[in-house]
Amino acid sequence: MAENATIQQIVKQLDSLPSDLQKRVYDFTVELSHSRPKGTPGKDLLQFAGTIESDDIEVMKQAIEEGCEQVNADEW
Repeated sequence: MAENATIQQIVKQLDSLPSDLQKRVYDFTVELSHSRPKGTPGKDLLQFAGTIESDDIEVMKQAIEEGCEQVNADEW
């Protein structure tokens, strides 16, 4: 099947499958539709760009550098 298959090409392939396999394809597409990431598109967040004060950004940056990616060998 072509990399950019059209709906018509997919339907043609489905028509050639037995009904049990058609159901598996259907179940798979339902599962895919539920697994899409949820959230806010980046373009909707652009209105907030530049709203954090530079001093606050520096404090966050320091906190990340000091508190993240450190391994505590005694933790386990």
